[in-house]
Amino acid sequence: MKGGKLFVFSAPSGSGKTTIVQYLLAQEELNLDFSISCTSREPRAHEKHGKDYYFISLKDFKQHIKNGDFLEWEEVYRDNFYGTLNTEVERIWAEGKNVIFDIDVVGGLRIKKKYPEKTLAVFVKPPSVDELKRRLKKRKTESDERINMRIAKASVELATAPQFDHIIKNKDLDTALNEAKELVTDFIHHGHPEEEEE
Repeated sequence: MKGGKLFVFSAPSGSGKTTIVQYLLAQEELNLDFSISCTSREPRAHEKHGKDYYFISLKDFKQHIKNGDFLEWEEVYRDNFYGTLNTEVERIWAEGKNVIFDIDVVGGLRIKKKYPEKTLAVFVKPPSVDELKRRLKKRKTESDERINMRIAKASVELATAPQFDHIIKNKDLDTALNEAKELVTDFIHHGHPEEEEE
């Protein structure tokens, strides 16, 4: 299947990647659709199955791994799995759209490795780790222990930034949004001839 382009946005939690992805999805001319990840964790209060994530049991998740159903997957925390089903990408491509991912760095790099020509991998960098901590605390969705876990993970994730195609430093949101839109627009048009009419 020919399929569209793949746009991977990865970052430590609290860097603002979700805000950037939501903004890009709202730009109709980019023809993007959001790749919904699967997770074995419980939904948070505001989250909806089939919109934010596909919430599946740990047992089902492990079965999908065994069947080779995932484009990428990772055990982010103990017994806390996240992954992208191949069928999710196929669903979006079948609609003639480009796929956008809001995904952790390991998953993002795996997609890039699998589809090197089709994928633009963007790393969203927070201004600093202190700023990251402040943003996570402001959310008031997690305990201090969870926040500290995320900060420890962020240091590891920041070290992978050079492996991405582009790094957007999210110091000023408007600048970051414009930069993201420019990168996506260029990648859609660059080396991507117009589809021939059948």
